[in-house]
Amino acid sequence: MDLGIAGKWALVGGASKGLGLGCAQALAHEGVNVIMVARGSEALEASAAELRRAAPAVQVLTVAADITTTAGRAAIFGARSDYDIVVTNAGGPPPGDFRTWDRDAWIAAVDANMLMPIELIKATVDGMAARGYGRIVNITSSAVKAPLDILGLSNGARSGLTGFVAGLARSPVAARGVTINNLLPGAFDTDRLKGTLRNWAQKGGTTVEAAADTRRKAIPAGRFGEPAEFGAVCAFLCSMQAGYITGQNILADGGAYPGTY
Repeated sequence: MDLGIAGKWALVGGASKGLGLGCAQALAHEGVNVIMVARGSEALEASAAELRRAAPAVQVLTVAADITTTAGRAAIFGARSDYDIVVTNAGGPPPGDFRTWDRDAWIAAVDANMLMPIELIKATVDGMAARGYGRIVNITSSAVKAPLDILGLSNGARSGLTGFVAGLARSPVAARGVTINNLLPGAFDTDRLKGTLRNWAQKGGTTVEAAADTRRKAIPAGRFGEPAEFGAVCAFLCSMQAGYITGQNILADGGAYPGTY
């Protein structure tokens, strides 16, 4: 299927590895020019170099910056002022016991996982509407639908973003070719998952391998997802064919969530 987005420009956060990289790769393979953003310049440049080799027909640019900060976002828009596609993504806050989280921990979580996406949307959505096309995909978490007790910081901040998007996606921008959706990953084979498994193992007095096996058994698909699979869903949400999908929370979790909505 031709997704009809070749030649567009995309901004992808957290793009040096994991789910962000999966999204950047999928978009580039569809002919989209990509600006990859991540904090670690070494990993970012390595991933960008590999993507340039794999997709030589598109432009792949990098911005090594902390997307959660005002200075980081200024660097992003210094590289390019307008984008057709924005994939917001920031590392989730650490797991743990809510009794140990102080105000600073909560503010950091809200800054990264709620306010950062809102700032990127604010900076780009009107330009998208003026051009008659835009796709915004926020990478959130399956925990928005099925909260986990140790992910309270993430549950709270990402749920706030979910509520904001639900209203904005149904505003007049929807009639001007702009869609805004949240993409909710379940258990994907990423560094984030490895960290969560280590936490579970420590909390349960078991090994990481045993914790991983238990987690896999709870997934109907019987395995963890691959970032490339996640990227493919992201690319479709950015496609011309997905123009009638907006304000949705798209769950990619191998069937782990047991509910109907």
